[in-house]
Amino acid sequence: MKHLYKILILAISLVIMADAVFASGGNRTGTGGAAQLLIPVGARSIAMGSSTIASAEGLEALYWNPAGVAITNRNAEVTFSHMNYIADIGVEYGAVSARLEGVGVFAFNVKSLSIGDILITTTKDPDGTGSTYNPQMLSTGLSYSRALTDNIAVGLTGTFITETLGEVSANGFAFDVGVLYKNLASIQGLSFGIAVKNLGPQMQYDGSGLLYQAEVSDFNRPAGLSKIDSAPFELPSQFEIGFSYVPVIDESNALLFTGSFQNQNFSADEYKLGAEYGYNNLFFIRGGYSFASNLEGGSEYIYGLTAGVGVNYTSGNIDLLFDYAYRDVKFFESNHVFSLSVGF
Repeated sequence: MKHLYKILILAISLVIMADAVFASGGNRTGTGGAAQLLIPVGARSIAMGSSTIASAEGLEALYWNPAGVAITNRNAEVTFSHMNYIADIGVEYGAVSARLEGVGVFAFNVKSLSIGDILITTTKDPDGTGSTYNPQMLSTGLSYSRALTDNIAVGLTGTFITETLGEVSANGFAFDVGVLYKNLASIQGLSFGIAVKNLGPQMQYDGSGLLYQAEVSDFNRPAGLSKIDSAPFELPSQFEIGFSYVPVIDESNALLFTGSFQNQNFSADEYKLGAEYGYNNLFFIRGGYSFASNLEGGSEYIYGLTAGVGVNYTSGNIDLLFDYAYRDVKFFESNHVFSLSVGF
């Protein structure tokens, strides 16, 4: 009961925090930065419509709800993921976790975007100077999660963000905090999750690319370099709450239903639904759907249907999981996600 009170207090605090941060959510669409933080990772959850905030467990939960990382029987896990994102961008992701008995689970992750070379253009050379630059988008995170009881877990992730565009760059820091409650209200198979993600100070670009040649009139002095101060930008903070339910069928067949609501301070509210069927804990089929409401300016929500499959092979104390996800995208080529995870 003592743990339940603590969880209720933490959950209420997260809701109050979210209300303060997201009060104008959707009214400032397109004015935030560090959008790389919004790109999901992990084929299983993406295949289920990104609705697994209350069901993701182990290392898979690191992006969705850090509290779920502690819900695992494994002592260590490693995962790698690749996504064919929009506009020929590749998203590479890797993470590792380790359990310290009596302390909790620690995890480390790296996410990088492969954008490729972009032609440098200027006002004098609008068709290109012949040179190129390669944008670098990288985030690294360190997480700690702990199971307070068999059903309740909490988690925290700190993320370092770096972005480099030609001769300018920006660095920042964000953190995620989450709570996971399994068998809610003593209902077997019903889980509840809540998380606030990407909270942190503003970021600002700096570097030699902001310098320009300036002349001072009416003074007997040579031309010199002046610097443009770029405007700072806020992080795309998110608040998400969700439920999941696992009905009892039999030992060979398993079903999972998930749903979540997401509010972000720079876009419209999103609603996500997902389902998974598993046979003998070996083969999985997944599907999901996400949609948004109250989009402003006539813009369209570009995501929708998702689907995927997974295979889980166990040999001794080693679990090997391969997952694939497909996500439909308007105006761009569809996303394809591949994940490989190993648990010990």
